[in-house]
Amino acid sequence: MAHCLGFAGYSNSGKTTLIAKLIVEMKRRGYQIAVMKHDAHGHYKEAQGADSTIFVETGADVVVTLSPNGVHIYEEREAPSLEEQLAAYAHLDYIFIEGFKREKHPKIGVYRTIEQKELLKGLAASLIAVATDLNFPEEDFALPQFNLNDIRGIVDFIEQYFMNCQF
Repeated sequence: MAHCLGFAGYSNSGKTTLIAKLIVEMKRRGYQIAVMKHDAHGHYKEAQGADSTIFVETGADVVVTLSPNGVHIYEEREAPSLEEQLAAYAHLDYIFIEGFKREKHPKIGVYRTIEQKELLKGLAASLIAVATDLNFPEEDFALPQFNLNDIRGIVDFIEQYFMNCQF
C-alpha cells in the first residue's frame, strides 16, 4: 500500500518545485513515486494539435496514450474521486498529492509569504510539517519545520513519519 502525502499551499507557494525536488531524492533512494495534482479550476489541457488532444476535444470519454516509456490517461468523469485514483496506484511506494487541501490525508504545508502562512492555519489539523523559505522562527505551527531547500531533511522526515505510522 502506497504512503500518501499531500502538499498544501496556495498559488506560488513552491509546492510544484518542492515536489519535483523530492521526487529526485526519493528516486535516488529507490522508491517508486506517483504524483496526483488537483486541477480545481479545470485548466489542464493536452498539447494543441496532438492526436490525444483532438480525441479529447472531439468528445472521447477516455484517451489512453501509450509510449515506449509510459502511459497518459485522460478520462472524462463527473466528480472524479481522489480515493479511486489512490487505489489505482497503491502498488507504488509513495503518492505525493498536490492540492486537495481539504482532504484528510497527511500534508506538508508549503508557504513563502506571511499571507500564505495565514491561509494555511485553517488546514492545521491535517498538517504534519511545514516547509518555507522565510528566515524567522515559526511559532504558529507546533510542527516540524523545514527550509524549502532542505530536500534531504524533508525526505528523511517523510521516511521516518511513515515508518512510525501504520497507514
